[in-house]
Amino acid sequence: METFESLVGAEFAPRNTYLNTASTGLLPARTVTALRTAVEAAAVGTPTDMFDDVEAARASFARLTGVSGRRVAAGASVAVYSGLIAAALPPGAEVLTAEGDFSSVVNPFHVRGDLKVRTVPLERIAESVRPGTALVAVSAAQSADGRVTDLPALRAAAREHGARTYLDASQAAGWLDLDADAYDYVAAVAFKWLVCPRGVAFLVVPEDLGGLDPLFAGWVAGERPWDSCYGPVGELAHSARRFDESPALFSYAGARHSLALLEELGLPAVRAHDLALADRFRDGLDRLGHRPVPAPGSPIVSVPGLGRRQGELSAAGVEVSDRAGNLRAAFHLYNTPADVDRLLDVLSG
Repeated sequence: METFESLVGAEFAPRNTYLNTASTGLLPARTVTALRTAVEAAAVGTPTDMFDDVEAARASFARLTGVSGRRVAAGASVAVYSGLIAAALPPGAEVLTAEGDFSSVVNPFHVRGDLKVRTVPLERIAESVRPGTALVAVSAAQSADGRVTDLPALRAAAREHGARTYLDASQAAGWLDLDADAYDYVAAVAFKWLVCPRGVAFLVVPEDLGGLDPLFAGWVAGERPWDSCYGPVGELAHSARRFDESPALFSYAGARHSLALLEELGLPAVRAHDLALADRFRDGLDRLGHRPVPAPGSPIVSVPGLGRRQGELSAAGVEVSDRAGNLRAAFHLYNTPADVDRLLDVLSG
């Protein structure tokens, strides 16, 4: 059996110190090959079956998040799925969100105009669920600084008060031990920690489809898509596929291979690897006298006041992000202790 290191080494060979997965993940070699094959086949008039790729990717994401594939919709955007959920709420419904959460999660609820959107600090989100809260919408891990939501407390509070839960796992799927079955709705883009091409996103809905209306349903949402190309769709899919967006097929041609790699590696091994590197960086920051935003159990480390050095780091071949003045480093499966030490060396001058 191949080891974690040999599997990763066969798939990734970054030419720099790439610590920016929270923005965009690197593509595995197998995914690049699949993309090239799909594009070249389409160019000569013999396209591959990329709809089969969509189904393979859907099934793989379902296994990675612990749900049936019938509960997974395939699309391209978290914002679209947030809008779908927002549209299903009755006028005046209360939606609880976290301060500073990613706009794709929260903005569609504000755009409705007739919902009561209440925003609290992330640390207080579970205790802020109350009678009358219709939905809690929050990221599993915050994009800006990596803080992880207290998910057990959130689930307990939502159950106690009868609130539904909507989790954005874009900064968590691919490293967090995520049980999507524990929430009403889970959405995630796949171009970050799931190391897929851009243009791939998923939505997990309940078995009963969660009271959502398929507002943007096109032919791919039909129970028999190829019989649903003209006129109104006579029969919508009996599964979450009724919420599919028309897929970015080339992206899915690659995505199935990225997701398969994560299944081969195993998320527990990826999680342990990522968190060990993040802790190594936190220890190094402490020696340098810097204090990151507290985010235990996260592979994202955000350091106040150092965002201004992003350009300098990039010039030195170290890729990180500048988020609101904070330096944000994100550690994933293709990173090594040497990458951490290189970042610390440049920061130390």
